[in-house]
Amino acid sequence: MAQFLEVIMLVCFGFSWPMNIIKSLQVRSAKGKSLPFLCLIMLGYVAGLGSKIISGNITYVVFFYILNLVMVFADFCLYWRNRALDAARENTDR
Repeated sequence: MAQFLEVIMLVCFGFSWPMNIIKSLQVRSAKGKSLPFLCLIMLGYVAGLGSKIISGNITYVVFFYILNLVMVFADFCLYWRNRALDAARENTDR
């Protein structure tokens, strides 16, 4: 039952990341994004994965940690792309 509840938590958190990724792709700007926030979320997922590995409790739940981590990392990469696009726009506006 505990693993099922953990999956529900991860799925609930995980639904927000595709929306963030789509928004990052559409807006093409890093304004309003928080790099420390993204880093903390990734650290949290890595810690959760580490907990599963260290405890030897590797079950289907690990898939959801990895899936969420991949999505947050995609948004992290888009942050850097969008930051470069912001800088390029600022240079052409001058």
